[in-house]
Amino acid sequence: MTQQAERVAWLRAEIERHNQSYYRLDAPVVSDAQYDQLMRELQEIESAHPEWITPSSPTQRVGAAPLTAFGSVTHAVPMLSLGNAFDSEEVEAFDKRVADTLRAAGKLSPEQQVEYFCELKLDGLAISLRYERGLLVQAATRGDGQTGEDVTVNIRTIKSIPLRLTGDPADLPEVVEARGEVFMNLADFERLNETQRRRGDKVFVNPRNAAAGSLRQLDPRITAQRPLRFFTYGWGEVGDVQRPRHSDMLDWLETLGLPVNVPEHVVAQGARELLDYYSQVGAKRATLPYDIDGVVYKVNDLAAQRVLGFVARAPRFAIAHKFPAQEALTALLDIEVQVGRTGAITPVARLAPVFVGGVTVTNATLHNEDEILRKDVRIGDTVIVRRAGDVIPEVVGPVLEKRPAHARMFVMPTACPICGSAIEKLEDEAIARCTGGLFCAAQRKQSLVHAAGRKALDIEGLGDKLVEQLVDRGRIHSLADLFGLQALEIAGYDRMGAKSAENLIQAIAQAKKPSLGRLIFALGIRHVGETTARDLAVHFGSLDKLIAADEDALLGAPDVGPAVAGSIKRFFAEPHNIEIVRALQVQGVEPQPEAAARSAGLTGKTFVLTGTMPDWSREEASRQIVAAGGKVSGSVSRKTSFVVAGEDAGSKLTKAQELGVTVIDEAGLKQMLASAQD
Repeated sequence: MTQQAERVAWLRAEIERHNQSYYRLDAPVVSDAQYDQLMRELQEIESAHPEWITPSSPTQRVGAAPLTAFGSVTHAVPMLSLGNAFDSEEVEAFDKRVADTLRAAGKLSPEQQVEYFCELKLDGLAISLRYERGLLVQAATRGDGQTGEDVTVNIRTIKSIPLRLTGDPADLPEVVEARGEVFMNLADFERLNETQRRRGDKVFVNPRNAAAGSLRQLDPRITAQRPLRFFTYGWGEVGDVQRPRHSDMLDWLETLGLPVNVPEHVVAQGARELLDYYSQVGAKRATLPYDIDGVVYKVNDLAAQRVLGFVARAPRFAIAHKFPAQEALTALLDIEVQVGRTGAITPVARLAPVFVGGVTVTNATLHNEDEILRKDVRIGDTVIVRRAGDVIPEVVGPVLEKRPAHARMFVMPTACPICGSAIEKLEDEAIARCTGGLFCAAQRKQSLVHAAGRKALDIEGLGDKLVEQLVDRGRIHSLADLFGLQALEIAGYDRMGAKSAENLIQAIAQAKKPSLGRLIFALGIRHVGETTARDLAVHFGSLDKLIAADEDALLGAPDVGPAVAGSIKRFFAEPHNIEIVRALQVQGVEPQPEAAARSAGLTGKTFVLTGTMPDWSREEASRQIVAAGGKVSGSVSRKTSFVVAGEDAGSKLTKAQELGVTVIDEAGLKQMLASAQD
């Protein structure tokens, strides 16, 4: 090897050593200027000898040419999510389930407690890194657990991620897959936002969004400029490597040069020590250099993990203990009203900006006038705002001791703020409504968005912004007008080019032959949901027969009561609604007959779907249930037969458990459907 080649090897090793010191250990041993000098020297040598450049050289982290799109990657080992616990009772129940299962299997004696590996739950983006013969060859997001996005080019720009594993490649497994979290330190996040502000660019609302947005840049050169970091917390495919405990495996991954959040790891025994760890982390959460949204407990013994196995897309041997919903105080500046698709008038709180639950909140729902009165919320109050996860922010209530003398009660307007029509509130309803119908532009917009949705006509590309432009420009007055659009006329709209316009027109053309149930649902008849629309389609067979049906005939349809029958009659009694139906026919919209249920095996059974399932979307699961004769409802009651719970199941699962409703997963639903066909 020549002297210059030896210098290249030394520079690469030295730069990577400094990368690890800075990004993994937060303990830099050289100044930025010294680091830059080493990098410049390496770049100059490689520029003179391009044949010496290797994929694992530190100079290759700067980013390549922009991508046109991300490819997909099928995970060799599925990337599982975790179930959640929100209080000590749920953690204790988890520990008891684990201990009982292991004792029944002879893996834990009566006097023993389960040993757990405890770690922080970083609020970032889950990533899988694939190394072959020690070299980083692929990186992918979690995606749906089976398939993720190929973000290899962008991941290579993150300096805490080794491009080559430590050690002799001959001693490494052929494949090593490390799983972990890409995130951004709070200080780095603030500096990034300051830079964005100086440039006049959009600032990020929180470090997680900044990390996820940076990693999904189609231009890797932008990603290379973002201060992203990575911690390893697990693994996928690792050849025939055998270690007895989860903690041992992480120790081994760290010896390969992969960053592991060692200082924050703890091994604990039983539920009591798990809760102690949770309390300790909660106490120092505000002082951590990064955002976390909870902690994670994993059974440490890998043989025990195999005994416990998995349910749906989550392991039975691990759980995330989430921190409680975050709340903050802010000023309620005003209360305005929004008009929904059915004319529903919803009061919305306009707030002084406040950072809560990971985002800056300026608006929050107040639900309805009765709720405002019940909570005694007044304009000018200091209010408690709550936001948990992706839930819409809500006003919990006022801080009465901070109420100013000028605070005033909210008064529901008597006229619609959009069209001026009268607002009315029926005696038996909590919701006030605009009486303007499709004369009201707000209702028209929301009706069109509803009609274009996946469960209705499924017109891809017709979103809120485009609908707003079409209505505001007077181009669209009803659903039928959509089918007369031309590509040339909308190509000049905001965010619409020639190709996008052509794609939209094709999607509209494909929507001309929907199933009858989808068309009925698309009309937006109040109280007529997706399942009821399909039942009506099967029962009446055509739209004309549905329009002609009197109330007695409507009541003869499955699950149609007086409220639904009355709503349908009122809808078709409106001349403008009949005009829309006839205009749709003139435009060539031909609804196709709705296939009757293939089996009566689930007749009389009502299902509620919650959470994310491994294979099916909720729409597909609903279709399968309805096709087998069952019903799908959006809420849990004592009449519910089964709740199908997937990952991140929320309040519906809790209510099912409280009411004693049977809970199944996707596998259980598929088995039930298969039995129904026999």
